[in-house]
Amino acid sequence: MAEAARAEVVALEAFPRVVPGVEPGRVLGLVGPPGSGLTRLGLALLAGPARRGPVAVVDVRGWLCPPAAWEAGVAPERLVVVRCPERSLWGRVTAALLEGLPAVYAEVPAGADEALLRRLGALARARRSALLLRPLRGALPSGLAHLNLMGEAVRWEGAGSGHGRITGRRLTLRAAGRGVGGSEQVLEVLDDGSDALRVVPRLAAAPAGRAV
Repeated sequence: MAEAARAEVVALEAFPRVVPGVEPGRVLGLVGPPGSGLTRLGLALLAGPARRGPVAVVDVRGWLCPPAAWEAGVAPERLVVVRCPERSLWGRVTAALLEGLPAVYAEVPAGADEALLRRLGALARARRSALLLRPLRGALPSGLAHLNLMGEAVRWEGAGSGHGRITGRRLTLRAAGRGVGGSEQVLEVLDDGSDALRVVPRLAAAPAGRAV
């Protein structure tokens, strides 16, 4: 039986250490509603693999601004952004990127087939590529991800009683899966939008960048 979740307020200001899941052949899930801070976190987690070679983002919504990835630590010359709003093409596009790149961050379109997602996970393992999956609706199939980071709450800070200047946000994440030994951990991630996200070293971190 999994251990009870334990809350940790995390504080790590150094450059991110790669989380379990952003490793060759591993799948990391980033699950939660828009505005959970998961896009920024996902882009930041590409920074480590980008040191070794080009990395890719599969942008389903057409929202991604490349400078957000650059500010998150991915060098411009190492970033490939592929716009793919067509669900029918999404699987082939993602598979092609996994064939040749060390890491791929892919938004998952609503209604993506479970069998397709599992095939992509198997391909990531075979090609020793890290695959970060950000479903736009719902969750990932059970057991697919080595680690799931689930956005649970966002609290904006600095505005006081409805006035003042926003100074940052506090993201509440739940980490679950084999990457945390079958237990669950509740993390509070502090993000001021310009300095490093501060998180548990073993789970996730992000360099300077704009909150998205």
